[in-house]
Amino acid sequence: MKDFSDFTDEELIIRYRDGDKQIVDYLMDKYKHVVRSKAGRMFILGADKDDLIQEGMIGLFKAVRDYDSGRDASFLTFAELCISRQMYTAIQAANRKKHLPLNSYISLYKNQEDETLEGQLIGAIQNFSEQNPEEILIDRENVEALQTIIDQELSTFERQVLELSMTGMGYIDIARLLGKDPKSTDNALNRVKTKIRKAIARN
Repeated sequence: MKDFSDFTDEELIIRYRDGDKQIVDYLMDKYKHVVRSKAGRMFILGADKDDLIQEGMIGLFKAVRDYDSGRDASFLTFAELCISRQMYTAIQAANRKKHLPLNSYISLYKNQEDETLEGQLIGAIQNFSEQNPEEILIDRENVEALQTIIDQELSTFERQVLELSMTGMGYIDIARLLGKDPKSTDNALNRVKTKIRKAIARN
């Protein structure tokens, strides 16, 4: 593969538009680690990791195809958005008839005064093979209770914010991905924490 390391991404996009098709392969190879990293985080929401990587590469290709230096931020920022959006859309399609996929790896054994969503909801990602049968049963019962809370207490937007927050995304990135205002996204995140805290306290 030809070495384009002396060029900025934005310069490479111009060369691509001028007909240098090798640019696509170069940028796809350059940023495949971003795809793999995001697939590792999005995996918590469901779908096979290899499928997520494939979707992420599609998102990366769309970024190369659609990037506009006069409209968008840096190419990398735009590419990360396209990759995340492609993966999240695929996950939503796969899980449309399912619950939020909390059902096999969440433990609520965490100090509930922890202000993070991770502290209140997912604690530590656990491998059930390391637990005894009684702990597995208790965890699953707690997950079912949490799922009911999510279904009954959260709006669609709040559920989306919750899902993406669980992948480690901050509210600004979530806002960009969902096409929402950062302030309204931050407010939704705070509402989610408040609703979950109150609902857990009732149980």
